[in-house]
Amino acid sequence: QVELVESGGGSVQAGGSLRLSCAVSGFMDNWDCMAWFRQAPGKEREGVAWLRAGGDSSDYADSVKGRSAISRDNAKNTLYLEMNTLKPEDTAMYYCATSRGKIFPRCSRSIGYLNFRYWGQGTQVTVSS
Repeated sequence: QVELVESGGGSVQAGGSLRLSCAVSGFMDNWDCMAWFRQAPGKEREGVAWLRAGGDSSDYADSVKGRSAISRDNAKNTLYLEMNTLKPEDTAMYYCATSRGKIFPRCSRSIGYLNFRYWGQGTQVTVSS
């Protein structure tokens, strides 16, 4: 069993920045595909960023590319998502997830949320205009 705990969400004005954290219980296997997803009320869950824990593969949704960075600290078993130039449309509950137990050739947007076995409880991001 893997437990994920997100933190770092909050309310910011448009143009601001936030860094989300996801603490992973135990350890992060280098083959784990880690990801951040978000879901706004009335909308489907969408992938935001993906990163293999070993660091050899990453990807971003077009909506955040160029203003977000996914990273990890394997020594701290923590995944991060730094988001800059935030927009009101970034408002959503943000979840981190791991594919622990499933290995993919590449950790990218091609890995849909159904392939992620373990999820955190989410952290709310609200961006006001």
